[in-house]
Amino acid sequence: MGPNELRDALRQMLAVLESERQALAGLDLDAIIGATQDKDRLCGALGNVGSIELDDECRSMIDTAKRLNEVNRQVRNIIAANVTTRLNAIVGSPQVYKATPHYARVAGRHQGI
Repeated sequence: MGPNELRDALRQMLAVLESERQALAGLDLDAIIGATQDKDRLCGALGNVGSIELDDECRSMIDTAKRLNEVNRQVRNIIAANVTTRLNAIVGSPQVYKATPHYARVAGRHQGI
């Protein structure tokens, strides 16, 4: 992947992250799944970059992508917490859904994806 392809992939990633944010805000499951697939594809492409010298524009886009991804992760966590709270309120129990201790340890290793 050359510098121009890298810039293009980073621009695509920024667009996908924005789409993901909008999908999360609208609770649009199909769009969330599509954004996840697009992010996965782009991460694969960006993983094959190799040792390209990053210019200021690329570094800026990478920093922006990290920030947007973190915001989306926080929104996702807020949505999950709200769903859990609502389910608990409906059932009247605080433990409607609870991961087993083993699963919780394994899932903890993969946070931030």
